[in-house]
Amino acid sequence: MGRLVGVFCMIVAVLGAVSGAGLFAWGNSEFNADGPRARAGEETLVVLPRGTGLKTIAARLDAAGVISNARIFEIALRLSGDSARLKAGEFSIPAMSSMADVAKILKSGKSILHPITIAEGLTSAQIVRLLAANPVLTGDVTISPAEGTLLPETYLFQRGTSRDEILTRMAEAMTKTLVPLWEDRADELPFDTMEDAVTLASIVEKETALAVERPRIAAVFVNRLNKGIRLQSDPTIIYGINGGEPLGRGIRLSELRGKTPYNTYVINGLPPTPIGNPGLAALEAVLNPPSSNELFFVADGSGGHVFASTNQQHQRNVVKWRRVERERGSQ
Repeated sequence: MGRLVGVFCMIVAVLGAVSGAGLFAWGNSEFNADGPRARAGEETLVVLPRGTGLKTIAARLDAAGVISNARIFEIALRLSGDSARLKAGEFSIPAMSSMADVAKILKSGKSILHPITIAEGLTSAQIVRLLAANPVLTGDVTISPAEGTLLPETYLFQRGTSRDEILTRMAEAMTKTLVPLWEDRADELPFDTMEDAVTLASIVEKETALAVERPRIAAVFVNRLNKGIRLQSDPTIIYGINGGEPLGRGIRLSELRGKTPYNTYVINGLPPTPIGNPGLAALEAVLNPPSSNELFFVADGSGGHVFASTNQQHQRNVVKWRRVERERGSQ
């Protein structure tokens, strides 16, 4: 009788092993089979917030239709030891992705990156408004960045990134960019601090939209400062009136003569702060300007400027520009 019981137990164990092996083989086959969207021919976006556990991740993937069995996905990830290796973010799951493929994508951490481009010369207030309007970023802006402390460029970020985080990255990027430029600056520049360099670069940035003109305009302003001549920059007037917001009209004579700390037609030297956030090219131009005797420039009517070394030359250029203005006004 004892032997019969032993044989029976052995048979049960064998059958259990065979059944378990079959179940494992089936689960493995399902895990590596084409996904449920194999016929859809489209990618599926899946967002996994930070701190999401494996069970919730499996449920989200199942609900999105990118895996066929949340339980199999969860068990496979636990058995493989990969349950803690899944990354948060926004992922694009290609059509026909197996659960094994989906797991690889989530482990890679290669989530979708969204760009935000900050144009050179924008004020800090304008940059904050851009960030606030971006629908992918999260959270309120709690940082008040000082003017000239943010580096304009294109930043990539994951969905769910906070607006404060982008501002912090911009501030860090400005520091990393400015410090080596300052250390390699030209000799005999008419300012002693990095802050003053940023202020002058912000004026250069506002004076021209043409990259090729930045070094030349920087040289003009450096020459004027070295000679004790006022900068006489129109963008500084605008900043003193309304913080750099577009006027929507020309500058009035009363504003040209207005006594604000930023009106470089009235004050000597640099204004007290930058008038915007300059980009890399403007910073480079100010810290290493080309050698030049030019002291003046005025618009040439084609989007650029014409330069002069003497006031006599400059006044002739101004007359030509006034003629262009009159002709445009009569059309």
